[in-house]
Amino acid sequence: MIPDDIAIVERQRNVRVIVSIPARFSFADVRNARGERRVYAGRAVNLSPHAIALASPVGGRMGGRVIAHIDHLGKLEGLVTRELDRGFIMSVKAGHEERSRLAAKIEWLGQHKNFDVHDQRVDCRFVPANPHSRMILPDGSTENCLVLDLSTTGAAISADTIPEPGTILAIGTIAGRVVRHFEGGFAVQFIKRQSRDTIEFELL
Repeated sequence: MIPDDIAIVERQRNVRVIVSIPARFSFADVRNARGERRVYAGRAVNLSPHAIALASPVGGRMGGRVIAHIDHLGKLEGLVTRELDRGFIMSVKAGHEERSRLAAKIEWLGQHKNFDVHDQRVDCRFVPANPHSRMILPDGSTENCLVLDLSTTGAAISADTIPEPGTILAIGTIAGRVVRHFEGGFAVQFIKRQSRDTIEFELL
């Protein structure tokens, strides 16, 4: 018979779920013009008690320290252990009891994953199947961005550049205007209402 403590450790190692839930994160060595840690919005897409994969508009530096706030998991800290094309994987720094609690939360999320994807009627906000897009700024420069959620009339965006309210830009091929900032990103109102059937293709 396997001792309880060994069984718990094995269970923790095997807990891994694919999800799509909101997250905010910062790197210990990345600051804004005021000297404050720069906060980015992203989505946690793969969870285990030992590592978290984050889809984000920016990559992480190998070995860099990450502070992440993930919906329903709380604050997690760790190091960038792998750079991805559109995101990164971070380790999770935790003690034995904290890791056990985290494993239980992840198991719960695995049973209720994508719970933040709401009814997809017109004007209702939803999370796109592929959140990665590109932002075209007024000067013609382009930048990768992450679509946090959207509707037929607007979207919440996370990007390295935060345009000023009133800025006209394009997300994919959809023109819009920046209407406000929030922690980790900004909101865009589309110039024209989009079709729910085609909007995700227009963002690619």
